[in-house]
Amino acid sequence: MTDTDLTTFVRGLPKAELHMHIEGSLEPELMFELAERNGIPLPFKSVEEIRAAYAFSNLQDFLDIYYQGAGVLITEADFKDLALAYFRRLAADGGTHAEIFFDPQTHTDRGIAFDVVMNGLLAGMDEAEKTLGVTSKLILCFLRHLDEDAAFATLEQAKPWLSKIAGVGLDSSEVGHPPAKFARVFQAARDLGLKIVAHAGEEGPPAYVWEAIDLIKVDRIDHGNRALEDEALTARLVRDGVTLTVCPLSNLKLCGVKTLEEHPLKRMLDLGLKATVNSDDPAYFGGYLLENYMATATAVGLSRDELVTLARNSFAGSFLSEAEKAERIAGVEAYAAAN
Repeated sequence: MTDTDLTTFVRGLPKAELHMHIEGSLEPELMFELAERNGIPLPFKSVEEIRAAYAFSNLQDFLDIYYQGAGVLITEADFKDLALAYFRRLAADGGTHAEIFFDPQTHTDRGIAFDVVMNGLLAGMDEAEKTLGVTSKLILCFLRHLDEDAAFATLEQAKPWLSKIAGVGLDSSEVGHPPAKFARVFQAARDLGLKIVAHAGEEGPPAYVWEAIDLIKVDRIDHGNRALEDEALTARLVRDGVTLTVCPLSNLKLCGVKTLEEHPLKRMLDLGLKATVNSDDPAYFGGYLLENYMATATAVGLSRDELVTLARNSFAGSFLSEAEKAERIAGVEAYAAAN
């Protein structure tokens, strides 16, 4: 199969994205458009200047510009436009379902009402389902560099919207902010019927992954790369069938791996881990879902069957109902059989 044939195959392969921060899909062009619409000055003179600033050496370098960019999001229309721009890219890549992260504290801390964020994102999600056929769910993330009291306050703000929120997660600066710091608020979220996810093992140690599964009792792990450093932990993740939402181009951009050829995705599959492919913050990390699939497939030599497994895992690890999962997985199998 040629590179062109493989790209065509993967684009047509039905797949879900389970690890994508909606604020991280803010392309420089839209950033400028929203800044102008809202009268917000930017410290950049051009789209090219913004892209040049995307030379990160670590997670914190990225987060600094990420939070700056989010400052242009003010109105419900801004959040709707942001969501729709992402869903159009996802649909073009053959994505049919997404479970998107959003960071309400990034917005409420600068005076944007929680309801503005929710109304805007939900409007974009509804329109994407109607016009693109892409379904989606929303995952509220707590910022781990803030304290647990701030997370509790955010959970309280979310209560009127619980029917529209599938789960809660944990993101932002990982090192120095272990999952255990948020054990009580995650238990409160679980008591409210929310699913639980957490970033762990991206830059933080395997111990953070242990905490996520034992203390936080996550339904899936976001990233999880460093779990491979601990054989007992890897065996536990395999045994329990924990889904890992892996983000290859993000790992490369943030220097988690020196080259994509060194990425552990193929090893994860070989070990029996339920890995998935995702784009994380695609506007900043140089690739949406299809680019992550294709760049990694080329770099580590993923087979056609392994690509199908990744797509199957993406639905199996989703928060769709069991009936919906079965239907989507059957769609993956049917496509693979026909192509």
